[in-house]
Parts: sequence; structure tokens; C-alpha cells
Amino acid sequence: MDKAVHSFPSTLRQDSEQALLMTGVAPLAWLCAALLSACMPADSPKKMWREELTVIVVQGENSVDAEFELQLVTLFAKQLQVKTKLLPLPLDKITPFLMTNRAHIAAAGLRGNEGGGLRFAPSYQTVSEQVVCNGKPPRHMDGLVGKTIAVAAGSAQEAALREAQQKLPALHWESRHQKTVADLLAEVATGKLECTIANEEQLALARNFYPNLDAAFDIAEPSRLAWAFAPDGDETLFAEAQKFFALIKQDGTLHRLLDRYYGHNERLEPMDAVAFVTSTRTVLPHFRQLFEEAGILTGIDWQLLSAIGYHESHWNPLATSPTNVRGLMMLTEETADRMNVTDRLDPRQSILAGARYLQLLKDQLPLRIAEEERTWLALAAYNQGMGHLEDARILAARAGLNPDTWADVRKMMPLLAQPGYFEQTKHGRARGGEAVILVETVRLYYDMLKHLDTHEVPYLPATPFHLKFPDTLKLNLP
Repeated sequence: MDKAVHSFPSTLRQDSEQALLMTGVAPLAWLCAALLSACMPADSPKKMWREELTVIVVQGENSVDAEFELQLVTLFAKQLQVKTKLLPLPLDKITPFLMTNRAHIAAAGLRGNEGGGLRFAPSYQTVSEQVVCNGKPPRHMDGLVGKTIAVAAGSAQEAALREAQQKLPALHWESRHQKTVADLLAEVATGKLECTIANEEQLALARNFYPNLDAAFDIAEPSRLAWAFAPDGDETLFAEAQKFFALIKQDGTLHRLLDRYYGHNERLEPMDAVAFVTSTRTVLPHFRQLFEEAGILTGIDWQLLSAIGYHESHWNPLATSPTNVRGLMMLTEETADRMNVTDRLDPRQSILAGARYLQLLKDQLPLRIAEEERTWLALAAYNQGMGHLEDARILAARAGLNPDTWADVRKMMPLLAQPGYFEQTKHGRARGGEAVILVETVRLYYDMLKHLDTHEVPYLPATPFHLKFPDTLKLNLP
């Protein structure tokens, strides 16, 4: 998808002139048509969405929210069979651009509760807008009066504050330009700002980096997030958007996307979050090169492999479990032999073998399964074995669920420990709940690694596995 921003071609008048000349229209009629077209903005894409769909996204946003919106845009463009052009803008510039028909859609996590002159497609997500303060949080809205509050200008959070201000006129805040919700949450966490507003999903992710953050109370009615359109925009396009959201709600696509991006967004315990972030800066750099090498060889994102390694051993190359599962990727003897590993305590062998084994499991799944779903399903098999995963997929199909999506299969995995269910399966009892915990935790670590700045996970010289590691790395896993 082309993310470059270009000026829109001024073709409306040229096309009209050419068509009129080719059909032999009288000069007076040509003049009328030319005058009519001249009244429209030269760079207006209003009537051109069938050629290229111009979509406003939030400038500088690199969050789960942005990835989710982009996935929706991709699916919508595929339904329309058109190309897309992304137009990154600050939140406070979105409405003026839409009102002057310089873009077709704003896919920017806007609050559709109140129009503000815009039209909104059906809501795709409802989230609570919560007050987040440094130190002792206020218990009621009155406690915000006099505090320094800042929100991203033009954001859903600012719209929620405007709603709250109708009940409490003394409520005031700063509108920060070129700032994201994540930026402001970081300021609150580090004591640079007293309070901000964030929705529940944004806060859940931020708390994994800043465990001291907590919600005080909801500031207003929950935000119904939706795509925005100009009030006089193309009616056909707006109807297509309504049809699109109705369809993805009906066939379960929206549910699966929400689960993919937010379903695992439960925060870690504070000590676990601190330990993980600390380890990304102190331990991971010693192994980053090995994870990247494994990623190149298998095509699996090195950050995902790193997340698996942390879940399995906390990046401890000497880890050993009571059941003799060993090494950084915690390989069984059987898996190690299958992957031609001669020393499970060698971090390079362990990481390469773990990556190759995960890819092997992905290759065993039906080709019809989407790539990301294959990853999570294969990861469950990494923990419990392909046979038990297939048992869970069969149970999902019998229950009328989709055996090709992790969101549905994970509902069945814990049932493999119950006699009423595992007695019906080919491979018998399994601790399927452990596979669910592994997949969901790895997804969370993976998201955290993706959203850490690259410089926060530096390269350090690879440490030979036989050298002395910190005492915390020597501990065997329970």
C-alpha cells in the first residue's frame, strides 16, 4: 500500500472538456460545463474514489490502534477493488480536510458519539474513556478542577472531555498538538504531567511499560469509535462503508480483528512488566543477533521469536525444567533430535531449532488458514503438540465455531483437560489451558517488543553460552 502523500490530480475539468469536444457539444454548453467544474475545488477527490480511495490516518501514530485501522482500510479497499492513498494528518487537522472534501474517509479512531459536522459510519468498537493521573487519583470529576490535564488535540479523548465539560464547566485542559495518547500517558507515568485521558485499551498497553499507571474513573459515556466522512461526501461511498461494517460484523471478521489486536491486551503483573522491559535492555541484546538470524532463515519475525524465548526461559540459555525440557527455547529431547540439535544449551542451536520447529508446525496446517492465524495455532501446537491442537480444532467445528481461527480454537483448548471432552478426542487428555496462556502471553510480549523503540533493544556482543551469566539467569524454571 502506497503511504506517500501526493497532491490530487486536477482532472475533473480536463475530462469534461475532452468529453464535450469529442461529442461535438456546442461552445456555449462547453462554457457552462467548464464554469460548473471550475466551482469545485481543483484538488477535490470527492468523485474520484473509484479510482483511488484517499484515507486520513493519524500522523506519527505507530500503535495497535493504527495497525487495526489499517487492517480495516485494507479490507474495505479490497471490497471496493480500489487502490488506497494514506494521508497522515495530526488529529486536529482531520475535520477541516474532510469538510473540504480533500479526503474520502478518516480512519483515525474518532469518537462517533457526536457528529461535530461530520458523518460517521457504524461504530466498530466501544471503549471507556478513563482519567489517568500521577500520584493519588481523584475519586470524582470535581477532583479534576485545578489539575493540569492534557490530551491530544482533536482526539476522541478531547471529545469526551467536551462532553464532560457540559456537566462541569470549570473543567479545563490543554490540547497538545503533535502528541499521541501514548506520549501523554508516558508523561503522566514519569511525573511530567498530572492527568490525561485514555481509553481502556490504550491504558492496558501502556501499563505494561508503566505499571504505576491506573484508571481513576470514566470521564464520560464510552466512545463509539467510527470512520468519519464529510457531510456532503459521496453517498455511494458512505453506503458502501455501511454495507462493509454490516458484513464484517455479521460474518465474524470484525470480532476476529478485535480479538487479534486487543483480545490478549490483559496487562502483566507490575513485577512481570518491569522484569520484561528491563530484560529487553539488559539480556535480549546478547541474543538479538541470533533471533534475527533465525528470523531471516525462517521468515518469522525476530521479535516474535524473541517473545517466545522470553516466555519459555526468560532468555536463559541454561534453563532446565524438572521434565528435562532445556535451553533458551525449552526444547524437549524429541524436538531437539528432530531438529538435529546436538546441544540444547547452546543458544544459537536452540533459537534456530525453535524457529524451524515453529515454521514446520505452520506448514502442517491447512493452506486455507490465514497467515497470522496459522502463527497462533502453530504456537499452541508448539506447546501441546499438533495432535492436541487438531483435537481442539475438531471440537471447535463440532461446536459450530471456526476451527481456522485462534479466537475460536482457544475456547476449546482448556476443554482438553476435561473427561467429557478429551474422551471424544483422538489424542486424549492435554493441559490445553497452558497453550492458551502461552499464546496470549507471547502475543503480549510480541506487541511490547514491536512498540519499543529500536534503540531500546541494542546490539551487544554475543556472549558465549558457557560464560557466566547473571545469577538470575542460572535459576532453573519451575
